[in-house]
Amino acid sequence: MPQLASPQISPLPVNPDTLLATGRERAQRTGLPYPGCLYPQEAWALVEAGVAALVDVRTVEERKFVGHVPGSLHVAWQTGTALIKNPRFLRELENKAGGKDRVIVLLCRSGKRSAAAAEAAAAAGFTQVFNVLEGFEGDLDTQQRRGDLGGWRLRGLPWQQD
Repeated sequence: MPQLASPQISPLPVNPDTLLATGRERAQRTGLPYPGCLYPQEAWALVEAGVAALVDVRTVEERKFVGHVPGSLHVAWQTGTALIKNPRFLRELENKAGGKDRVIVLLCRSGKRSAAAAEAAAAAGFTQVFNVLEGFEGDLDTQQRRGDLGGWRLRGLPWQQD
């Protein structure tokens, strides 16, 4: 049985429409080529409210060995040790997430692959795709390690490891 990490979640005091508007404004202000970006706590609030589908775009191996969000969908952006782009990504995303007009939040390790996936999805007609900033593990620290500079896990959001 997978172990669950101890969640330390404090609810955000804003409604889903405000969170979505904030994410859209962030993307517009920084000139991103996709509809929006959210911090992990914001993304989780939308998922918890039933407003968004959370899609993990990391590899199967990353999800298994590093951990994943319970109940998240999985559509790999890249596969294998060579990280070859998944040629079925857009089709799988549409099918698993429930269509191109559904609010979708994409999560990867640091927010970079999910940003590339969000850009590709937006170019393919997905109208409400958001990148999760900081990703699951956050940015590299001065010692080239992840886990101490942001990310889903550091923020105390639900996750489990197989």
